Amino acid sequence: MTEVGIFQQQNSVMATTAGGLRLALPPCLRFPQPSIRAALSKQSQRFLTSIATTDNLATTGRLIRKFIASNSKTVALDALSHLVSPNTTSFSRLSPLAFPLYMEISRTSWFNWNAKLIADVIASLYKHQRFDEAQTLVLEVETKLASRERDLCNFYCNLMDSHSKHQSTQGIFYSYECIKQLHSHSSSVYLKKRAYESLIGSLSVINLPREAESLMVEMKNKGLRPSVFEYRSLSYAYGRLGLFEDMKRVIGLMEDEGFELDVVSSNMVLSSLGSHNELAEMVLWLKRMKNSRIPFSIRTYNSVLNHCQTIISILEQPKGIKPTSLGALLENMNHHEATLIQELVEPSVLVESMELTSSELKLDLHGMHLGSAYLILLQWFDDLRMTSATKKHMIPDKVVVVCGMGKHSVVRGESPVKGLVKEMMLQMKSPLRIDRKNVGCFVAHGKVFMNWLNET
Repeated sequence: MTEVGIFQQQNSVMATTAGGLRLALPPCLRFPQPSIRAALSKQSQRFLTSIATTDNLATTGRLIRKFIASNSKTVALDALSHLVSPNTTSFSRLSPLAFPLYMEISRTSWFNWNAKLIADVIASLYKHQRFDEAQTLVLEVETKLASRERDLCNFYCNLMDSHSKHQSTQGIFYSYECIKQLHSHSSSVYLKKRAYESLIGSLSVINLPREAESLMVEMKNKGLRPSVFEYRSLSYAYGRLGLFEDMKRVIGLMEDEGFELDVVSSNMVLSSLGSHNELAEMVLWLKRMKNSRIPFSIRTYNSVLNHCQTIISILEQPKGIKPTSLGALLENMNHHEATLIQELVEPSVLVESMELTSSELKLDLHGMHLGSAYLILLQWFDDLRMTSATKKHMIPDKVVVVCGMGKHSVVRGESPVKGLVKEMMLQMKSPLRIDRKNVGCFVAHGKVFMNWLNET
């Protein structure tokens, strides 16, 4: 048994850390929901479709070579990233082909070796039990980075992170064992801190906060100070599991260590509370943010509105009639949701999304989830109506609403935010129309738009 051993015992993974801490890791866990992955390019879609229709290895190899030879670096890496992503649903059975695809990519003139990419490939192969191919790539990395222990340590930390995204507890501890072997022959504090940081973060991702916190205690006992990253990861893991007292306790420990509560940690708390429908607690947390002068962000809106059932229901019916003012929206909500939205609405978030010059009034919806885009639109209309009524405005030459063209949407080229704006503009009979020069924008003449706004 090595210093960090991994073995199967009664269907549980057991591991021993350098400090002698034994972790019993249950096999059945409630994992966090994966993030949505952007869609494939059309070229990658055609390539994977063609491969999916053949079982002949020689034909598959020929198709891979042809694809790499005839497409750009961006398209090739797009296909590879899709195959190794833990969130891939389409073509998931083709994931083992990541190895021959990566090997073909690595032979191109444009290829730049990347530790994070190869870690993602190895973790995907490991998940699909392609251990020989995974080990081939691991040996390649160890040979390449043999004389650079810090880079090799960072690679194993990347690998640990990639394993955590695939919910592979055994993979996480395999990577940790390799790091331990590295710093057992080194006096580097950096190696030790990076190892603990990655292991605590990875255990938090797979919802093992008790085990992660035990490691944090071990880390402190060795004179190593955890960073804000470990505290955030740990509190978020407790929060996702609904262990809110532990979540708040870790936030308190973080503040005791001199790390200020910030918008990133607060958004994690809001997301955790929202996933368990704790609306009253979300209101209290928003108040705490205001009292602590923590500015709201677009991600604050996303974290809250992803869990607002009334808004979700409204947006699930794209052709349905939607409230077109903040007041009308609040009338459609129960007391708890209305209180939450009233506490959330913050002029500074709208201001950050707007640009106003004499020639153009622009509202940029980039980075917003659907619920956030909807609420910001309602805020924007209400704000423009108010400033128009008090004559505290200038009329720009052009009004623009930027939605994006759907490059990062689930279905490439079909932006949900663009679809929402289009439906609302039709419902409200707005003069804003899709820009012929940029289909990711809606445009209108400033005077025409302001006249319409004053009439609604």
